[in-house]
Amino acid sequence: LETADLSADLISLVEDTTRASATELMTAVGYVDLLIPRGGAGLIRAVTENAKVPCIQTGTGICHIYVDDTADQDKALDIIENAKASRPSVCNAEEVCLVHSSIAAEFLPRLARRLGPDRAERGLHPVELRLDERAAKLIPGTPAGPKDFDTEFLDYILAVKLVDSVEEAVGHIAEHSTGHSEAILTRTDAHAALFTAAVDSAAVYVNCSTRFTDGGEFGLGCEMGISTQKLHARGPMGLAELCSYKYIIRGDGQIR
Repeated sequence: LETADLSADLISLVEDTTRASATELMTAVGYVDLLIPRGGAGLIRAVTENAKVPCIQTGTGICHIYVDDTADQDKALDIIENAKASRPSVCNAEEVCLVHSSIAAEFLPRLARRLGPDRAERGLHPVELRLDERAAKLIPGTPAGPKDFDTEFLDYILAVKLVDSVEEAVGHIAEHSTGHSEAILTRTDAHAALFTAAVDSAAVYVNCSTRFTDGGEFGLGCEMGISTQKLHARGPMGLAELCSYKYIIRGDGQIR
């Protein structure tokens, strides 16, 4: 700041990290213009429920990838491994994989091999698959529990579910997504158009990884967080996204 001829007092560090201090910050009306909670679901929930100052919800990321019946399966394997396993503890990591039932018998064994034995042979941590009832009939894995499709694992765990259409995939996402990032892998333009129009998330991808949801990747510079709400900002937020407006009107006696 000082090298840019700005006051060092523009940034302050709150060293008291107790719950009482956090509560005081949440209720500092007149002193705090905006709170951006960065942390787990518990912190974000506490801020949104208790804050008396404006806040932006940087929500959890239950991110989905839907593998359509016309997807390029080789690319799909690369994308899914990257989205799930490159950094599983971040909010833009994939947590749920939806697979079209017509390709499941061919694709799921390849997916299980890629995320399991193949990763182990490369000295990488394997990914545990949590399978719905239909997927469990095709590959070995852990049966999915009732909460597995509503969980941000932040770990080497991927929930897998079969769907019969892009519409069913969109419906599942609408019910279980946190509105962060979703992707469709397809070679059918009409399916991609339907998916991108119908999925109500901050970032919607076609044929690439959800891991791109990031301020730096989006060219926004320093990232303040990834908003899953629609006001005041949505998606990755840089400094510009946090700016508000001030109108200056110059006249010469005009009246209305």
